[in-house]
Amino acid sequence: MTLQRYSEGMSLETKRATVYFDPDLHRALRFQAAETQRSVSELVNNAVRLSLAEDADDLAAFDARRNEPNLSFEEVVQDLKRRGKL
Repeated sequence: MTLQRYSEGMSLETKRATVYFDPDLHRALRFQAAETQRSVSELVNNAVRLSLAEDADDLAAFDARRNEPNLSFEEVVQDLKRRGKL
């Protein structure tokens, strides 16, 4: 990886890990890397970063709704029936 690649998103202090991909997924990653002129590592790092950000958003949403009442599925269905929605 060139220094230019490092400056485009990966730091010089990266950690190495061994990851095993399904062969079809690995092939798709290699094609996408070639098409976008990015490394497989960059694609994987960005995908993991996006997934963790989504998890953080989900956790924030759960936290914001912490004080809402817990309803069972049956209670929700009964409420929908009572209000003429079902």
